[in-house]
Amino acid sequence: MKKAVVKIGGKQYVVAEKETLRVDLLPEGTKDLALDALLVIDGDKTTVGEPTVKGVKVKAKVVEAKVAGDKVRVIRYHSKKRVHTETGHRQKYSEIEIESIGK
Repeated sequence: MKKAVVKIGGKQYVVAEKETLRVDLLPEGTKDLALDALLVIDGDKTTVGEPTVKGVKVKAKVVEAKVAGDKVRVIRYHSKKRVHTETGHRQKYSEIEIESIGK
């Protein structure tokens, strides 16, 4: 099984072919991605890039453009001071599928 390490939006992900993962929200209208591989693992053979592996591209397509993550509740509370505020946040993600790792 072929795996690769790619950099998307300032974060590094270990990906395999036919894998689906959530990444930070991509710009509007993005359909396909061609990413450079930082490291490639093919069975027992490992190739490390300097900074990228030459000739290896990771192709991905956007499955869903906007996916809302789990809600995070933030509470600020001080006892006996009448301080109680609650805010919530839902991070937006893009869901991508890795199509191929290769040339």
